[in-house]
Amino acid sequence: MEREWVAEESVVVAAPPEAVYAAVADPRRMREWSPELFAVLVRGGGRKFTGFNRIGARVWFTDCRVTVAEPGRNYAFRVTSFGLPVALWGYRVEDIGGGSVRLAEYWEDLRRDHRGAGLVSLLGRVFTGVAAPDRAERNRAGMRTTLARIKAAVEAEAAAAS
Repeated sequence: MEREWVAEESVVVAAPPEAVYAAVADPRRMREWSPELFAVLVRGGGRKFTGFNRIGARVWFTDCRVTVAEPGRNYAFRVTSFGLPVALWGYRVEDIGGGSVRLAEYWEDLRRDHRGAGLVSLLGRVFTGVAAPDRAERNRAGMRTTLARIKAAVEAEAAAAS
């Protein structure tokens, strides 16, 4: 199987773009819906955060820096581990009319184009138990879970507000 370096999933959410963006642009809320993330430490006025993750008994953390913050449209952050690039994660919010948006979650593996790429891939496998060639499919499954949970939460909040 050839390694995949990018993955993306999307879902339609019956809520205004601003509400969807507000949910995904708050890293503290991500533990509500991510199947891996269980805690977040936000710093730097919200532009930096550390994510604490778990798969089974394996626990690890990553440092994240927000790279895109366009209210109602795009939110993305770059993930590093031990100072080395690991991934880019993001969300695109597209107004599709009728009071709904298409919310896309995307991931790009950044471990191929730097001197420490092999080390970061090895550490990723040791800490997460997921081999590099399997990471894209694992992330797709996690994205589907995450997006379903975001959809349920944001739609419930929108319904309660109306």
